[in-house]
Amino acid sequence: MSKLIACVIVLLLPIDNAICKRMWDYTLLSMETTSSDPSKLRIDSAIDRINRTASGISATIHWNYDVDETTFVHLIGHRSNTGNEDDYVLLPWTIPNQTIAEFSNSYYKPIIHKNMEHCSTLPEKVYPISKGTVWKFERCVIKGENLPHYLPDGMYKASFYGIGEVDFSLTVVIKVFKKIDLFG
Repeated sequence: MSKLIACVIVLLLPIDNAICKRMWDYTLLSMETTSSDPSKLRIDSAIDRINRTASGISATIHWNYDVDETTFVHLIGHRSNTGNEDDYVLLPWTIPNQTIAEFSNSYYKPIIHKNMEHCSTLPEKVYPISKGTVWKFERCVIKGENLPHYLPDGMYKASFYGIGEVDFSLTVVIKVFKKIDLFG
């Protein structure tokens, strides 16, 4: 009987490990940032090649003004089979329009901070942001923490917008594909 139990455990262990893991991987295709007033908010960004198969986001964000509760942020996601601009459809995964203080207490820590803390100087709380704050990102590869475990193959575009004293945006386009090694 104990041999039977041991066999069942050995057979089910790989299945258990694969069920709760991200089943997709991605390639960064493009990143675009804008600022309505670069003297108050300057965003320098690039996609850096890490190795033959991986790229990471490198950026420096200079906050030259005090961000207050009149600043609103939101995120919109789109998916396309082909990557053609006319082919993108709106996804249900969005961050609704909210003050930066509400964003700091809701979506920021479990999604943004958790995926970028290993490669950036992001603080635990994004609000308040005082004048002179600088955030740096060094070849960040998103870990996939608190993101969907399964995504259909295709092109994904995520656009993050900030509206306030300075309007800003960050748009990232990635190509999603099935993970080859489901157990690693």
